[in-house]
Parts: sequence; structure tokens; C-alpha cells
Amino acid sequence: MPDFNGFLHDTRYDDIPDHVLQFAKRCLLDLCGVLASGRSTELSHLIREHVCEHFAAGGKSASILLDGRPASPAGAALANGMTIDAIDAHDGFKPAKGHVGCHVLPAILAFNEAEDKMDGKDMITNLVVGYEIGARTALALHNSVPDYHTSGAWGAVTAAALGSRILGLDTTLTREAIGIGEYHGPRSQMMRCIDHPTMLKDGSGWGAMAGVSATYLAQSGFTGAPAITVEGDDVQEYWSDLGSRWTILEQYFKPYPVCRWAQPASEAALTLKRQHGFSHEDIDQITVHSFHEAVRLATTHPQTTEQAQYSLPFPVGAALVFGQLGPEEVGGKSLHDPNVLELSQNMLLKEFEPYNEAFPAERFAHVEIRLKDGTNHVSECHPARGDHEDPLSDEEIHEKFYFLANPVIGEERSAQLFDRVTGLGENSDVNDLLAVLRPPV
Repeated sequence: MPDFNGFLHDTRYDDIPDHVLQFAKRCLLDLCGVLASGRSTELSHLIREHVCEHFAAGGKSASILLDGRPASPAGAALANGMTIDAIDAHDGFKPAKGHVGCHVLPAILAFNEAEDKMDGKDMITNLVVGYEIGARTALALHNSVPDYHTSGAWGAVTAAALGSRILGLDTTLTREAIGIGEYHGPRSQMMRCIDHPTMLKDGSGWGAMAGVSATYLAQSGFTGAPAITVEGDDVQEYWSDLGSRWTILEQYFKPYPVCRWAQPASEAALTLKRQHGFSHEDIDQITVHSFHEAVRLATTHPQTTEQAQYSLPFPVGAALVFGQLGPEEVGGKSLHDPNVLELSQNMLLKEFEPYNEAFPAERFAHVEIRLKDGTNHVSECHPARGDHEDPLSDEEIHEKFYFLANPVIGEERSAQLFDRVTGLGENSDVNDLLAVLRPPV
């Protein structure tokens, strides 16, 4: 089995099973759809303006995606990572309680443009390597420290590792790069953002930025080793199966653009609505039974899409009013819809101990809906749909991509992006993908 440096630097396209390579394109397509949707948010606008003003391109540059303006590689990674993170619909890894792809893709594309060292096969290979390093760094961090940190904390290590691979750093400089990334990665308090939702989100953009900076610092001679999430004696179990267990295959895909913890209840509510055909006007009382962390998503009257995405009662109410749950249902005019607010503000949230015991391996919820005529409907226990044990179909992934991308970049450009992603690999050019992702909307 390869060691960390052997896997990081020596893995090639032909070393990766075909089904893993194909799955990487599924991840890439999903991330591109979320990126497009995130481009329309105020969060994305603010961070892109900030990057243009404070992270201007110098000797090396990369693109702010769907914006067209250049920035430093670190700045581009920041803007693009935060734009993906702006819509909580990107893939995730249950054991890490976080998201790998959200910092992997911005880092890869920033390094690609700055260094011009990738073809399509390299792009997919780097994506797979990034997911494998990222998932294990997350496990090492979350199982060796008491606090629950955002994905950016371990994303910085991942981005630095990818940069070391792409720049061809030797093992000594790689060690310094990932050490710098680990030290400066944003160990942000995730539960603070759960209790008080803002534009901070999951820290992925800052993790990507820190990792990109760490790579270039190490290349210049800056020191920062060791990264204890990679070298610590107590975390070696998480690195022992590199190259044999493909954690990229264990990613989940979200059907809805809200916190993963709110998805089981949203799914349960939509299922009851479909099964029994009642209207939101028929509802007298909604009770959601879920695990502790989900119940803490308690914002009932969100003022921003960030608060709506990190709410449990609001998306459940929106799903019942509109019959679907997408970016429009957790943003814009929907935030002030009186029917959604009535359901959200009167909803009861209750912890259910069996679901506490199952978390974080599983996220469960069931919903009770009492109608005004006295009828009581109780759902089955629902997981968060899209887990790798019961994945979304290819058709569902494709529909989700177009559902998110079409309203922002248009049907023609969405179709071009779909073709570039699904055709990536043999005899393809990353610049063909970037030709669709670069220009402004």
C-alpha cells in the first residue's frame, strides 16, 4: 500500500479504477451546478468584489469563475470556494460532517491556471487524489480534537497537498506545505454558525485559500512542518488504506440546497404531502423529531438565505407550501412568504434519542402533521436522501445540475458545461472546461 507521499505524488490516471474516475466526474458535475447557483447570491458578489480589490493578480493569476476577472491563485480559490459554499447543495462525507469537493475543485483550478500543468486526465486524477486526502484529513482532525471545526480546517491541508502534487514539490517541501496549511487552516467553530447563521458558512473558501498560499510559501522556503493530522501516531489508521479504499465513492449528494441535517425532515414532509395530498392550508400543527444537532437549526424567520439554509423549520415549511425545495424556496421573496412563515414559526422541534445515537453515521428524522380536521399523519423514519448506500441516480444528478445551473447561466451554457465535464479525461483539455467556466454571467 502506498504511503502518503507515494499516493499523493505517484498516483496516475491509469492507477485509478474506471468506476472511480467516472464517479469523480459525477462529483465535478454536481459542484459545477452548485457553483453556478451560488454565483447568484449576495455572498458570492461580496467575496468576488473583495478578492478583486484585495487579492489582485500579480505574477501568477487564476480566474474568478463565472465572473471573468483575474485574481491571485489564493484569491481565486477563496472566491470560488465561497461561491460553491454559498448554496448548501454540494456533496459531503458523512464521517467528517463536512464537504471535501468544495475546497478541492477551487484549489485544483487555481493551480491549473497559475501553472498550466494539466490536461483532462490530470484534472480527474487530481480530483480523485484530493477527495482521498481530504476525507482522511477530516477523519484525522475530527477524531483527534474535541471541537467540531468547519471543513476549511482540513481543507487547507488538502489544498496544500494538491498544490504540492501539481507543482511537483519534493517530499521535504510537501511536508512543509501541508504543515503550513494545517496551522493556518481556519479552525472555525461550526456550531457557532449553526446557532447564528451568517455568510461564514463552512469555511471552505478560506481553507482553499490557506492551502494554496501554503504551497507557494513552502516552495519559496517558508517552513511549517509537521502536519499532525498526517504524521501523528494516533491518526495513522486513517491513512493505512490509501489506494485500496476509495472514499470518493462514499460521498453523498444533496437533493436540496439546505444543511444536510435538515434534509431528512424536509424529505419526510414532502413524502407525507405526496402520499396524502393535503395543502399547507389544511395543516394545524407540524412536529419534527430529529437528532440534537438538527434541532439546533432553530431559525424560524430567516432574514437571509444563509439563515434559511441553516434552518430546520423554514425549509420544511417551504417544502410543504411550494411542493419542492430549491434555491428559490430558501431565498428571495420566499423568505417573507406568510404561509411558509406561519408553518415555520409554529413548528415543534423535538430531539429523539435513537436518532441522537445514530448520528453522525446517520441523519434521521420523522415528521407528524396534524390537519385541521383532526387527521394525524406520521411519516416513517427518513434518512438524508442521497447517501452512498442509497445514491441518487444519474438522472437525478443530471436533473439537479440543470435545475441549479439553468436559471443562472442559461440552458445553452449549462449544456456546454455538462458536455465539458462528462467528456473530461482521455484527449481532453481543461481549458475547454475553463472556457465555459471563466466568462462572466
